[in-house]
Amino acid sequence: MTAICVFCGSSMGYNDVYRKAALETALFFAEKNIELVYGGGDVGLMKILADTLLEKGSRVTGVIPGNLVDRGVVHHNLSRLIVVDSMADRKHKMAELSDGFVALPGGFGTLDELAEILTYNQLRISDKPLGILNVNNYFDGLLTFFDRAVEDGFVRKEHRDNLIVSENIGELLEKMASYEPVSMEKWITDIKTESNHR
Repeated sequence: MTAICVFCGSSMGYNDVYRKAALETALFFAEKNIELVYGGGDVGLMKILADTLLEKGSRVTGVIPGNLVDRGVVHHNLSRLIVVDSMADRKHKMAELSDGFVALPGGFGTLDELAEILTYNQLRISDKPLGILNVNNYFDGLLTFFDRAVEDGFVRKEHRDNLIVSENIGELLEKMASYEPVSMEKWITDIKTESNHR
């Protein structure tokens, strides 16, 4: 994987462990010659990632909607900056440019991006791996929700199991390299059968 898209906070978070995780992720990318694709911001954990990689001479591509450029949160010193029309266009372009995806702690935007790739993978719109860097157990509540969704029959176990989670960026990317997409045929047949036996 030569280009990884990172979803993460436009805020720093209150605990320094999140800043440290962003820094460690950037340093790992630099060491492994991985290009960063991200949301193009000059704020929060996004800024730590971009600045650290640029300082190391690594390639950083930002994708940002024009309205956020107008609000002054764009990073102007990237290797490449792509300005798009909307948040939807941003997600589509980042997905197109990347070989895989990593979610670091963040807010609603990070959750939106994470959920979109989960859905892409479920529907085989994308066959690129998605990993969660579970810093400070930040994503535990979300993972519990996914487990409940499996338990109550709204998410297939094979899709839940295909979500890659680790507390260590090196281990996470190693696991992502072994990602295998889930076939659609069985679960489509299952949901059709369920729907006909109410």
